[in-house]
Amino acid sequence: MYKTYFNYINNNIIVEMEQKIITGKCVSLSSEGKGIIKVDKDIIFVDSLLLGEEADVEILYKRSGVLYGKIKKLRSFSKERVEPLCKQATACGGCCFQNASYKYELEYKRNKVKEDLKRIGGIDVPVNEVIGMDDPYFYRNKIQVPFGKDRGHVIYGFYKTGTHRIIPFTRCYIESKESEEILKNIASLMEAYHIDPYEEDKRNGIIRHVLIRTSWATKEIMVVLVTNGDFFPSRGKFVGDLKKKCPQISTIIQNFNPRDTNVILGEKERILYGKGYIEDTILNLKFKVSSKSFFQVNHVQTEKLYSKAIEYAALTKEDVVLDAYAGVCTIGLLCASKCKEVISVELEHSAVVNGKNNAHSNNITNITIIEDDCTSFIQQYKPQVDVVIMDPPRKGSTPEFLNAVLTIKPKRIVYISCDPSTLSRDLKYLKNNYYINCVQPVDMFPKTYHVETVCLLTRK
Repeated sequence: MYKTYFNYINNNIIVEMEQKIITGKCVSLSSEGKGIIKVDKDIIFVDSLLLGEEADVEILYKRSGVLYGKIKKLRSFSKERVEPLCKQATACGGCCFQNASYKYELEYKRNKVKEDLKRIGGIDVPVNEVIGMDDPYFYRNKIQVPFGKDRGHVIYGFYKTGTHRIIPFTRCYIESKESEEILKNIASLMEAYHIDPYEEDKRNGIIRHVLIRTSWATKEIMVVLVTNGDFFPSRGKFVGDLKKKCPQISTIIQNFNPRDTNVILGEKERILYGKGYIEDTILNLKFKVSSKSFFQVNHVQTEKLYSKAIEYAALTKEDVVLDAYAGVCTIGLLCASKCKEVISVELEHSAVVNGKNNAHSNNITNITIIEDDCTSFIQQYKPQVDVVIMDPPRKGSTPEFLNAVLTIKPKRIVYISCDPSTLSRDLKYLKNNYYINCVQPVDMFPKTYHVETVCLLTRK
């Protein structure tokens, strides 16, 4: 009955089912926003199926004991279903809420945070309504697009979820509008100059990805051509023509990535035009943004998120702040004017360099930026701090770091998280020593299932 093959992307065996149609009603949503149907003992995950809708579903495959299917026919419609602006939404899979009202999406994200806190952390506290956007489209200031070939022509787009198959697009409704013309002209110039896109299976070709960053404040635009090594025929003419066709571009960089990897950017790069960075602001502070800088992709929501974090920190001129997992020290620099001293700790060297440059350009002197592992730093120096602000990566923090925080006993902890499940796990570790006073989700990534959360904890 089953045919078996290997999916190397997820390292899971997938069992491909013979065609089978089932009819069922969506009873809940998964952590990735998929509709869930339960039939007897089977659980079926279905893209684009909204809560309460009934549908005929074609079963596609089985993975880790769960069936995956697609809608063949909707038998009932949710009042929250809308016509998606993006016609590629289903094929691409990047935006699971294109077909749902924004109200529906925000409620899903609030419930996701609340349910993870209860299920994983054993924490039953009020969760505020999600801070959303007035216009939840065209918000991303960074776009990374793979290039390929189809029937002899250069194409670009996004990888279909779980694959390396490019879904071409002319407009993405969550990326910056400025990127459209630039991508179109790059593809045209590649064909004119016979610059082949990179082919993974053959490991040949020139351009792998194009990264575009735009500045909210200055409107500067950076274009990064990610190539399979230094070789780039007609490079000077290519760049010259691109500048003529797109005079709005502020700087062009060639990044070299000859490795067989899913990591987009390589270690080395060359500035082909302009100063090699752009500038932006967050809450009136200036920041230099390079090709590799971590910088939040949604400017409007970043200011709301950081404003809420600073509000929760309730800083006074006597407070010393530990900014852990500091990145380019954005939140630490924003806190500096409100407290006595900031200690920012970050392990990534390039981020530390960017942080120091940003402190200098903003004339901020009461911040110490340290290149070190956060856990090692606390364990070794046991800094006496009043407030810890932590913004760990998606995998969350570690028991060692959380235990080190408990030993220095800050009055308040402000935890910024991009994953409710790892947030819940970490808060469980802290809840015996700290009250969880406020939980505020912020919608940094509209139309996707991702949600950012900022929490205030005060020492018992």
